Amino acid sequence: MVISKKRYLQGFAILVIVLAVIRAVRDERAHERTPVTVVEGDSLALAANEDTVQEEERKALEAWEKAQERKEMEADAQAIEESKAQSVSEEASQTDGMVPLKPNEKTRFFNPDGSVARHRIVSVRSYSEAFPDGQDTQILAAQKWGVSPVQNRSEAENRKAELVFVGSNPYFYVEPLYQSIPYLVPRASSVLQDIGRCFFDSLQLKGLPLHRIIITSVMRTKDDVARLRSHNGNATENSCHMYGTTFDIAYNRYLRVEENDSAYSKRRTVADVRLKQILSEVLNDQRKNGNCYVKYEVKQGCFHVTVR
Repeated sequence: MVISKKRYLQGFAILVIVLAVIRAVRDERAHERTPVTVVEGDSLALAANEDTVQEEERKALEAWEKAQERKEMEADAQAIEESKAQSVSEEASQTDGMVPLKPNEKTRFFNPDGSVARHRIVSVRSYSEAFPDGQDTQILAAQKWGVSPVQNRSEAENRKAELVFVGSNPYFYVEPLYQSIPYLVPRASSVLQDIGRCFFDSLQLKGLPLHRIIITSVMRTKDDVARLRSHNGNATENSCHMYGTTFDIAYNRYLRVEENDSAYSKRRTVADVRLKQILSEVLNDQRKNGNCYVKYEVKQGCFHVTVR
């Protein structure tokens, strides 16, 4: 059986208190000392020590996440440069004949010759800064718009009137779910559909092959959360996923939509990092429009999204 650090500290604290009580009783008999002061002093010291340990762990985790994001940004930048080098000639051919926009003029979707105007990838400056919505923010929205958590999958079967089924479709792929069930509240399902459709639109406007986003987690039962927490220290006991308002979108892998059209099949392969940038544009728009909260999960390799 694996003992967590929290349980270890609790056990250690109990042992120290018991030993302190025994010592205090012996000292009282020998020197007429009061055991209360000793016990309370040891307890306060242990509590302060535990708080210090937790604060150090939190700071270490934040530092690790920032370091990981820096590494990802550097890797993304390198992959982007390589991808740009492969597409210079294609960009030049597709931008020929485009008329520059005048000040305050709306974006054009078509070139003067009627062809679709190609839009450039903008992305966001920093994923963690653009998508900072943590558990404390998302849980409030989950409790507001979601259903009450269900204990297990059998109970979930009786709650289908409050939920809608979420399955793979032309816009996104739901990978096999082992720690969640494919249901969301209608409001969250609508946001997910919008994200998938807007991602398609962005790819089309940028002249890139169509790809489906991959959904890695949807609604979780209380039993699912308990199993996940047994081997994933990053999992939260009061998870937003339990309310049917939250889903995870992988940002480091996508499914290309294959077509028989010969012209389409000749389009170049797109690096996942560039697809990640396009997805971040879509999520940033959805978040700014007040449709959802988004958290950039470094460890899990996903965008954690909750409807709002």
